[in-house]
Amino acid sequence: MLNLSSLTLGAHARLITKRSISCCVKNHQKSADVPTTPQMHACEYEPEPYSGPSYEEILNIRSKNITPSKRAMYSKPMLLHQGKMQWLWDHEGNRYLDFFGGICTVGVGHCHPTVVESFTKQANKLWHTSNIFMHPNLHTYAEKLTATLPDELKVCFFTNSGSEANDIAMVMARLHTGAFDIISLRNSYHGASPYTVGLTAHGTWKHNVANGFGIHHVMNPDPYRGLWGGANCRDSLVQTDRSCECAEGQCQAGDNYLAQLEETLKHSCAPKIAAMFIEGIQGVGGTVQFPKNYVKGAYEMIRARGGVCISDEVQSGFGRIGSHMWAFQTHDVVPDIVVMAKSIGNGVAMGAVVTTQKLADSFARNVLHLNTYAGNPLATSAASAVLDVIEEEKLMENCTKVGGRMLKKLEKLRDEFSCVGDVRGKGLMIGVEMVVDKETRAPLPGDVMARMHDRTREMGLIIGRGSLVGNTFRIKPPMIVNDADVDFAVDVMRKAIYEYEETK
Repeated sequence: MLNLSSLTLGAHARLITKRSISCCVKNHQKSADVPTTPQMHACEYEPEPYSGPSYEEILNIRSKNITPSKRAMYSKPMLLHQGKMQWLWDHEGNRYLDFFGGICTVGVGHCHPTVVESFTKQANKLWHTSNIFMHPNLHTYAEKLTATLPDELKVCFFTNSGSEANDIAMVMARLHTGAFDIISLRNSYHGASPYTVGLTAHGTWKHNVANGFGIHHVMNPDPYRGLWGGANCRDSLVQTDRSCECAEGQCQAGDNYLAQLEETLKHSCAPKIAAMFIEGIQGVGGTVQFPKNYVKGAYEMIRARGGVCISDEVQSGFGRIGSHMWAFQTHDVVPDIVVMAKSIGNGVAMGAVVTTQKLADSFARNVLHLNTYAGNPLATSAASAVLDVIEEEKLMENCTKVGGRMLKKLEKLRDEFSCVGDVRGKGLMIGVEMVVDKETRAPLPGDVMARMHDRTREMGLIIGRGSLVGNTFRIKPPMIVNDADVDFAVDVMRKAIYEYEETK
């Protein structure tokens, strides 16, 4: 077993570049099939004309009254004013296919009529009382939400965001265990609040303020970019181009990453620890999936040291992966705490922590917890309607079907172009990692990614970017998208990639 405790950065880099891969680097040859600019398919909905301040006025207001730390996506920021299902319109009436869903938040479509009806009906009755009073929506939604989870997970704490939910989960774990050390993975994102920024292991989000006291970041078990990875590590229709000699049911890569977790536990932590946070699939980190045996093995190690296991489902939850409602279920584990937000309200500000009765009682003995807005009648009316839509419209089945189709089409782009390093994901949570070349896997530079990203927008497609240096396209559309949407999205991406490769 390789021990990395004394490995130098240079040696680390040499190990990465010497890894064997199953496929030779393919020098992209100029295709005879030169892609034309894709034509966007029809949409029956007719938006209202934009009637707000001009684009220039908005830019002026933004420069004077909005914090500059709020950075807009694209070199020319978009001014959006209306949305319907998978579509968005800007101030000039241009239509866009939304394959980012407001950062993986609009789960069932912009202004879905069922959610709008539920929200509007409640808005005409009662908006807010605070949860020191009882309201039926809070209680009926808690019952409906917990019915989607394993039997042990039955007690809800409602919040206004995923960061706040992770804050509560951290405090809950430390108070319950009486321990302080918490583990999270490098490349993870769990929020940017003063408390959760310590959990987050992306230098992009770190600031020159004290954070992360008692938090240890362990090696990320990334089958594509990490030290170890094989031909069948991921629960995905598309695997890495790396080879391995693992027998069926075994994963040497996962075992090696678990050994690194054990090293951290032995050398950096007290004998008893508080918790470990793991995203079902890493979101901001670039849709990174873990070796199939890693999460289960990690849970066993953490519980052996008295800690609790926390699944961050902020991006991967609510049916997006298709096969299951929650991504932790694909790892054959049951967490002690589940954290969720984003798609929970389809864009309405809301989050939740769901845990066991034992942990909830322990928390209540130590803390008087109150959140003024959490679980308010408006938010829970929208959230309840979201669950109805997921079930009634069979959106998990749609994620499996449409998402699987998109993964296989994107796999063909990986085989066609030298700069497409990896395609990964499950259901409609997909990542496409862009590289300088497939042998070194050096990330495609930020300026090149930005130009390519701009081109996809110019052709009418909205996708996101992620990973540590922003070289992964993040695809997380509303779960109602269809085959025609996928065809257009992949054609746009192929056109943008082709244009870049032709200029190399």
